[in-house]
Amino acid sequence: MGFAQNMFKNALIYRITQWAAPATADIEDRLGNARFAECGATQLESSGWVEPRGETTQNKHGVLVENVGGQLMLRLAVERKAVPGSVVKNALGQRLDKIEADTGRRPKGKQAKELKEEVIQALLPRAFPRRSSTLIWVDPKAQLVWVNAASLKKADGIVTQLVKLLDGGIALTLLQTQTSPATAMAEWLTSKEAPAGFSIDRECELKQPDSEKATVKYSRHTLDIDQVAEHIQQGKLPTQVAVTWEGRVSFVLTESMALKRIKLLDVVMEASAPSGSGSKDDAFDANVAIATGELGKLFPDLLAALGGELVRDTSIAAPLHAAT
Repeated sequence: MGFAQNMFKNALIYRITQWAAPATADIEDRLGNARFAECGATQLESSGWVEPRGETTQNKHGVLVENVGGQLMLRLAVERKAVPGSVVKNALGQRLDKIEADTGRRPKGKQAKELKEEVIQALLPRAFPRRSSTLIWVDPKAQLVWVNAASLKKADGIVTQLVKLLDGGIALTLLQTQTSPATAMAEWLTSKEAPAGFSIDRECELKQPDSEKATVKYSRHTLDIDQVAEHIQQGKLPTQVAVTWEGRVSFVLTESMALKRIKLLDVVMEASAPSGSGSKDDAFDANVAIATGELGKLFPDLLAALGGELVRDTSIAAPLHAAT
């Protein structure tokens, strides 16, 4: 059951503000038209959808959307090629030197930039690609999308792909709360009192919101001390605090509402341990049920700890990522 424990290492959560959910088979058809393909010889990047269970000999070209108890699981893969900057610099320098020797003039500006692009294109066929994939959990009942990422830029890029996949039939907005995470975390640390259902762990980061960005970090250190409150009173704001929910799930909450280093604790894993050996497919389904079940229960308590959800007036402002 270790997979369930690490199924979502990070999460950014999006609210579905508009969606007439199609049948799973329709989503599968759309995913199939955007299945992942490796980068071509001179292609810098390629992205597409892959099997959420992971590709094996048995399920190669298998289903791309898994419906487990009403929870939809998708996985987006991205492959990128990168040529080391030092290699590009050396190759470009050689070209510029030759042109200067032949013509007496060294290319600059736009011409030098175009030559650099030519060098990169020439080197790409020899570049090694790097592939990564991101799990996406769509919860139609709760009207939420969980993206296994801590970077807002990365998560937004994935959400954009999801909106494109569904042909504009879905509108998503990054979840926002009445109380900002930074304000809430500052209150918890100053009052030395965690919100209901949570305990504060032994890690936090405080940062001065000015140009110098003076930062104080505590790691493996009790936070129930006056020194932490003093830093906050002097103007530093928490950018992240480690917490545990109901002794079942630990994670680091950030100022951007990202959940980092999510871990289902032993009490969850022991209670969910299988009684016998099952197939790999059975294990995947069980892991999805465990992970989504725990995070689904955590979510309302996290919202409450942050003052509830901030609901936008969509009649005035169109939701983020809405199709045009």
